[in-house]
Amino acid sequence: MEHPAITILNANRVMAISTVRPDGWPQTTVVGYANRGWDIFFLIFRGSQKYANIQHDARISIAVAPEPEELDQLQAVYAGLVVEEIIVPDERDYAWHLLMERHSNLAGFKIPKAGEAVFMCGRCRHVSLLDFSQGPGHREQLTIDERGTVVDEAPSSDDWGTSAAETFDREGMGVAAKE
Repeated sequence: MEHPAITILNANRVMAISTVRPDGWPQTTVVGYANRGWDIFFLIFRGSQKYANIQHDARISIAVAPEPEELDQLQAVYAGLVVEEIIVPDERDYAWHLLMERHSNLAGFKIPKAGEAVFMCGRCRHVSLLDFSQGPGHREQLTIDERGTVVDEAPSSDDWGTSAAETFDREGMGVAAKE
C-alpha cells in the first residue's frame, strides 16, 4: 500500500522549493516536478539563481499541497532533500520522460540541452505529512533512508489546531473542535 505522503506527491505537479542563497538568505520559488516514490525530479535553468544556490548548498526544502475546499481537507507534504544534477544521458532522458508524463504542457518540446538546463534529483529524507482530515494540526514526521524505506515514523499533533478550534467555538465563530 502506498504511503499517504507519496499519494500527495503523485497527485500534484507543482512544488515550492526553498534553497539557501550564498549570503545565507532563503529563497523560495515554484517549479514543476515529477516523482517516483520518494525520489523527486525537476528541471531548472543553468543560469538561474536556484541553480547557483544549489551549487553552493545542495540541501533544499520542498512543499507540496493542493488548495483544499475546506480546512479539514488540508493535506500537504514538506520534505528536506539533498539534490544532485543528473548528468548521465539515459538518466536525463528518463527524468524528461517523467516530467513530460506529469506535465502535458511539455508535449511537443524537445529535451533541453545540458548546457542550458539541469535535471535535478533528490530523495525525500526528512518528511512532514500534514493531514487535517485526521484532526486539526495532525502531522506525521518521517525519516526515509537511502533505499527509500521509512525508518522512523512518529505521529504528532500540534496544540494550536485544537486550541484554535476550541477558541473559535467558545467565541461563537462557528468552528467546533473535532471529537
